[in-house]
Amino acid sequence: MNRLFQPLNIASLVFFRVAFGLLGFADVLGTWLYYHLHEGAFQPGKFRFAYIGFEWVQPLPEPWMSACFILLLFSAIGITVGWRYRLNAVLFALGFTWLFLLEKAHYLNHGYLFCWISFVMIVLPAHRCCSFDARRNPALRSGVAPAWCVWILPFLMAVVYCYGGIAKLNPDWLRGVPLTTWLQQKAGMPVIGPALDWRGTAFIMAYGGLLFDLTAPFWLLFRRTRLVAFVVGIGFHFVNTLVFQIGIFPALSICLTALFFPPDFPVVWSRKLPARMKLFKFPDITLETGEPGAAYWQFGQQRRSWILAVLMLVVSTHLLIPLRHHLFKGAVAWTEEGHRYSWRMMLRSKQGYGSFTVKDLETGISENIRPATYLSKRQNRKLYAHPDMIWQFARYLKASHEAAGKKVAVYANIQAKLNDRPYQTFIDPAIDLGSVEWQHFQAASWIMPLEKK
Repeated sequence: MNRLFQPLNIASLVFFRVAFGLLGFADVLGTWLYYHLHEGAFQPGKFRFAYIGFEWVQPLPEPWMSACFILLLFSAIGITVGWRYRLNAVLFALGFTWLFLLEKAHYLNHGYLFCWISFVMIVLPAHRCCSFDARRNPALRSGVAPAWCVWILPFLMAVVYCYGGIAKLNPDWLRGVPLTTWLQQKAGMPVIGPALDWRGTAFIMAYGGLLFDLTAPFWLLFRRTRLVAFVVGIGFHFVNTLVFQIGIFPALSICLTALFFPPDFPVVWSRKLPARMKLFKFPDITLETGEPGAAYWQFGQQRRSWILAVLMLVVSTHLLIPLRHHLFKGAVAWTEEGHRYSWRMMLRSKQGYGSFTVKDLETGISENIRPATYLSKRQNRKLYAHPDMIWQFARYLKASHEAAGKKVAVYANIQAKLNDRPYQTFIDPAIDLGSVEWQHFQAASWIMPLEKK
């Protein structure tokens, strides 16, 4: 336990504070401009796919919604420069998580990871050096941080890598599906298009991605292999950016991967830059024990015990959540039960189509409902691949009709396909989804089993 509290150079935390703030600014700005102002995804009263259990999280009317986005942008800037760091870190963590929870159809793995990191950043002493806070209050200034503060972030990235690799150990991925289809769709790209169209590229990327994800954390732990693994990682994430356009995730992954180097790596690397690039040089940070805040990390035994308990909770949570899909029967890529938060990234291609039937139980009259009438393009596309969204939309149709004084049953007539398999019935059309209660830890019997290929 004592090793978790040994003093380490704070430079890597300062580096990540700046990177986190800039990436957070870019992500929030993109969400505001595209999803809110352009798509109108966060308008009050508009149908949203809420995370089950978080239906109480609601958007605000204008101009307050845009005001929240602007507040988040300023808090990201405050984190970057280390101004009122604790306050801005709290505001950003709460605000970003609130945005994340507003619409399940926008779920991205990096959004989930960013929520976790946002709350972790609150307790990290990343503002004790090279910040406006440390300049304003010299009592804060310190060139060291407890080891657990330096190690917790690369641990989170190691979890992403390992579980991402384990998830790729499935028959479809090992035969180059769905990568073959995705890459062929990119065949029109300049320069690299013909290479992407070659079938062998899909297998190289499939097995290369599998091996990298499974082994990267272990290569990064050793000094002799760390630099090679890091360079390969940059290439891996660059290709993902070029081909798949997945937002800030590749840049965030590279920054987190860099934290596997010794904690003073920003200073060491900066010294190698030529003099004309002094603007990009990282300030020297030394382990000065005479600084006013240098001993802040010397916690008492009781406080150490509390910190250790919280760390164990965070670690166990991250290790156990990705395994929860084993509680359910059926292929997780088909049922989606346990898919989210499990680092099952870019693993499957899933399409669907269909409609809902609303039957008036008093008159016997049935009405056919097309979801596209109610949903955005993104919501409509995601609906057919996710049983929980199908269930939520059925409940919405039931509630809206009952509000009009009708007693109805709602049935889903959905066809879906997984990867290169043919379309098949996805949801049992004989089940009244409007009357089904959601079970968090029990497999949904109304999801039809995946037919053998």
